[in-house]
Amino acid sequence: MILWFRHFPKISMDTAEWKPFIKNDWFRVHYMKFVYLLQATLILFAFFIDFGYRSINQFTLILIGVIVFIIHEVLHVIVIYNKGDISLTFSGFFWLNTNAVLSKMRFWTFMSLPLIGLSVVPAILSLFVSGEIQSILIYISLLNLIISGSDIFNSFLIAIKPKNSVFCRGYYRVE
Repeated sequence: MILWFRHFPKISMDTAEWKPFIKNDWFRVHYMKFVYLLQATLILFAFFIDFGYRSINQFTLILIGVIVFIIHEVLHVIVIYNKGDISLTFSGFFWLNTNAVLSKMRFWTFMSLPLIGLSVVPAILSLFVSGEIQSILIYISLLNLIISGSDIFNSFLIAIKPKNSVFCRGYYRVE
């Protein structure tokens, strides 16, 4: 079931068994500042370096941006569909949460699939085309990198967790 713009009810996790996904209290408190810094850096990078997409109609770029965002979220949902309930909320950014217990590989796929599918693949494809198509692919790649700011950090944090970890609602445990 997908909950639209509603949070899951609060639960208490057994802290003897489940550990916070981000262990360091300071980093957990300031996590979004790092995400915003990464996103601002990517925006400045895209602004100061001309990749040719500025010659494309503004309405087209906005439409592509909306489509990229929707596909980004759909890729997240595809990975966790039928594993548990999904909640899409908004608090400054759109957040997709699940109450499913996910293996390390599935959780990493959940975080990384939109990054790979909408940033890495278009960037590679842009090497083999030219003109406006190349500019659009680069725009899609850069825009999704900005959208994926939190996913980039989380993918790295998931990768450094122990092999037999499982994840649920901001916590993990080793099985």
